[in-house]
Amino acid sequence: MTIAERGVVFSGEAGSEMQSAAFAGICVTPGGRWLCGFRTAPEKSSTLGKAQLTWSDDQGQSWREPISPWEAPQLNGKPGRFRGAYLTALGGNSLVAALCWVEASDPSLPFWHEASECLLDTRIFLSRSADGGESWSLPQYVDTYPITMCVPVTGPILVLQNGDWACHFELNKPYGDDSTWRHGSMMAFSHDGGATWPLFSVVSNDPANRFFWWDQRPAVLAEGTVLDVFWTLDNEAGAYINIQARASQDHGRTWSEMWDTGLAGQPGNPVPLPDGRLAMPYVDRSEESKIMLRCSSDGGRTWPAETELAIYRSGMETQTWHRQKTMQDTWAEMAEFSVGLPAAARLADGDVLVVYYAGPQTDMTAIEWARVHP
Repeated sequence: MTIAERGVVFSGEAGSEMQSAAFAGICVTPGGRWLCGFRTAPEKSSTLGKAQLTWSDDQGQSWREPISPWEAPQLNGKPGRFRGAYLTALGGNSLVAALCWVEASDPSLPFWHEASECLLDTRIFLSRSADGGESWSLPQYVDTYPITMCVPVTGPILVLQNGDWACHFELNKPYGDDSTWRHGSMMAFSHDGGATWPLFSVVSNDPANRFFWWDQRPAVLAEGTVLDVFWTLDNEAGAYINIQARASQDHGRTWSEMWDTGLAGQPGNPVPLPDGRLAMPYVDRSEESKIMLRCSSDGGRTWPAETELAIYRSGMETQTWHRQKTMQDTWAEMAEFSVGLPAAARLADGDVLVVYYAGPQTDMTAIEWARVHP
């Protein structure tokens, strides 16, 4: 594997409301447009950020000025902001964006409240474009009832082999809930192109509340298998373990047992390659904060070291603490990361396009891209 090209999608503007750029997603249309959604904010931990959209029609050589085409509606009488936007290409010039809505009635409140382990109310909306992202429909609320907890979306809509759509998200406690936080990864399914979401599946949940399989990054493989990978915390030991994975053979309804991928780190989404292999970017913070990529030839069971490619090296010491004593420690650690969250898409020629955020300090980051020839 080699890096064919690399570049910058957007550089954070020092001292501005767009100093921190993070949480990117990438989408490639059949016509070759690269679309990147990401969040900008004055500081990484700020609740004052907004979802941005940019695109390139010349293979990443230039990017249009970012726009914020989605206006966040009120929900239950409370104002909100869109914290993230994750796009899916549907064919032709059609796109759907999964938008992460966060309550903004009191901007002084943190997104994550450490003492109570609660999250600001977080919901999912969809918006559609029929012209390659030039214009967008009014955001449509995704009703996850009977799930009433906070539901931060974890990536773009998946189009499954049977034609259904899958929307994937996590479960978090809302402000004011003093119960024990029990993490879960979920999927909701739509048979009608996102109009209704009547069916749900539990992708990951540990009844003992020891393992937190979070930041799920699912992908639909060529034969229809849904492979999901997880950044995994051993809550009892106060330490991350290797990336875990599981698969579904029935369009996300039921799931295999978890397996250990042998990879330490935080995964991005796997990408099926034309030759049947999978490519997956991930963040390795064991010794130095860096973005890496490996390939698998056995459906994601193993990711041999000889396939490894370094996409980005920060030159900085690890940003992972050796041990988190509490969940508050874990979130405090995440808040300090200045390198992370890769997302990937396959290009028409079989190359893999990877985007990620990186910068010299927590609140000064850019969105960068790399084109990998596998």
